[in-house]
Amino acid sequence: MADEASGAQDFFTPGCGESPGMKDRTLHPPSATQVSGEMDKPLISCRLVDSDGSLAETPSEAPKVGILGSGDFARSLVTRLVGSGFSVVVGSRNPKRTAGLFPSAAQVTFQAEAVDSPDVIFVAMFREHYSSLCGLSDQLAGKILVDVSNPTEQEHLRHRESNAEYLASLFPTCTVVKAFNVISAWTLQSGPRDGNRQVPICSDHPEAKRAVSEMVQAMGFMPVDMGSLVSAREVEAMPLRLLPGWKVPALLALGLFIFFYIYNFVRDVLQPYVRDGKSKFYKLPVSVVNTTLPCVAYVLLSLVYLPGVLAAALQLHRGTKYRRFPDWLDHWLQHRKQIGLLSFFCAALHALYSFCLPLGRVNRYEVVNLAIKQVLANKSHLWIEEEVWRMEIYLSLGVLALGTLSQLAVTSLPSIANSLNWREFSFVQSTLGFVALVLSTLHTLTYGWTRAFEDSHYKFYLPPTFTLTLLVPCVVILAKGLFLLPCFRRKLSRIRRGWEKDGGVKFALPVDHTLAQKTSHV
Repeated sequence: MADEASGAQDFFTPGCGESPGMKDRTLHPPSATQVSGEMDKPLISCRLVDSDGSLAETPSEAPKVGILGSGDFARSLVTRLVGSGFSVVVGSRNPKRTAGLFPSAAQVTFQAEAVDSPDVIFVAMFREHYSSLCGLSDQLAGKILVDVSNPTEQEHLRHRESNAEYLASLFPTCTVVKAFNVISAWTLQSGPRDGNRQVPICSDHPEAKRAVSEMVQAMGFMPVDMGSLVSAREVEAMPLRLLPGWKVPALLALGLFIFFYIYNFVRDVLQPYVRDGKSKFYKLPVSVVNTTLPCVAYVLLSLVYLPGVLAAALQLHRGTKYRRFPDWLDHWLQHRKQIGLLSFFCAALHALYSFCLPLGRVNRYEVVNLAIKQVLANKSHLWIEEEVWRMEIYLSLGVLALGTLSQLAVTSLPSIANSLNWREFSFVQSTLGFVALVLSTLHTLTYGWTRAFEDSHYKFYLPPTFTLTLLVPCVVILAKGLFLLPCFRRKLSRIRRGWEKDGGVKFALPVDHTLAQKTSHV
């Protein structure tokens, strides 16, 4: 989020028309009692009836809002405004044709009539159509124009100024506010609970921003002040970004998958082909993928908790919490949620692939071949007690680890996280997360068992894959255990409560050590 720009700027460039003076107008939205309970109700089921533009007058005390445009977003905006208690007038080039698309409570008329009485007018049309409003410049003078448009990626790169700044240059006697461009038509109709509640707002005029912010709150959303109108370019770029917080975690997961897939391919497919001439390329679609996914999930889970260990070590070394972490560590800490969800995704895929393995032809042929070998060897009973116990423990730990990881994924959802207090959320994400890491480590160890000490499992002199995945998790677990020692735990608790090694803040921890452990880790 950009910092609020200091100072207001006016874009009084030659436009379609100028008239002296600007009227200070403030729109008063309905009171909270009028709209309480209504904002949580979906509006998508509102009945749309035919309208000829001459509808019954709405109550005179309802604030009047104008909308220029009759597209999908304009219709959704009208539906939301009407449900929020506003009187809406829609300006269209062809009101008779479009009147039936709007709620019956909205008045659909020509553009010149729609902008006559409202003080706040939403401009719900594309940038190239702004110039068609030049004939209304005298009627729009002194009014608040709310620009809700979004440019395409090509338009955003081609134009130096934002759509809102361009609109302000065409109508210098109007007050332009950028808002509602990050809200989808579906969110407007179905209610803010089914979409993002935040509405970034920017304008050069504080009074106009306040008026639009009150409207945003009356409609059930949360206004976010983005500063002056120069921030409109950044606001308009928000809908163009495709999962910006997921780019680095996704590349990390992809890199780990490619590395472990090639490593498993060399060990399980290429080595038998080169050494014995056996073709096992059939393993590439399912078996090698299923061997790779748990490696990626396990390493990603350990990378969720490794930055916390590094941050704690850095605080112990510095003796204070008031110095910034390095940028790379700060960004790593901010991406832990995405990394954890990708870990859960890979673990869930691993479980599905494991269920599918017995359904393949390969597994059926291997069972038949094993039975034939047993008959030829004249063995009536094949039972290895150690292998039975190992597989039972291995599967049980895997199920427990996946279940715990599922809890972490569910509580990371905003709707669930918002219902938890800080101690509950910290317990789930920190304590249960560490439990999931320990269970995953035990699951990996029971899978490997004694294979790490057998020469036959070092193909092309490469160690088994599970030994590589154990490196980072074991470092995290050992460091966590080290920080539990009294000498480190007490010092770390003091630092997180504000103590500094070289500063003037020195105090002793409470006698009750449980109180120190409940301290928020900031």
